[in-house]
Amino acid sequence: MINRTLQALSLALAIGLTLPISASAAPTAASATETAPAKVSAENATQVSINSASAQELMAVMNGVGIKKAESIVSYREKYGPFTELEQLKEVPGMGNTLVERNIANLKL
Repeated sequence: MINRTLQALSLALAIGLTLPISASAAPTAASATETAPAKVSAENATQVSINSASAQELMAVMNGVGIKKAESIVSYREKYGPFTELEQLKEVPGMGNTLVERNIANLKL
């Protein structure tokens, strides 16, 4: 009985000692953002024209917009003509009010 108790304590101690090592080996939030594709923040962004930017340019500047939504913006522009106001982005399929408001500072006509 004492032998099993000692074995259980030894196992618990061994697991407890390895957890901090495993946690420190995991990537930190800072290193994860360094390897992620660069998205331009609102503070550093140069404004991009929604009437002339490519899908790749829109995707790079707009937070929460991937290639599919960026291509939707370009397709909408080609189908209906140039945007006359930034709020028209809300009419593009997949673009909601929140997404447009989040990115309005990075965009121009």
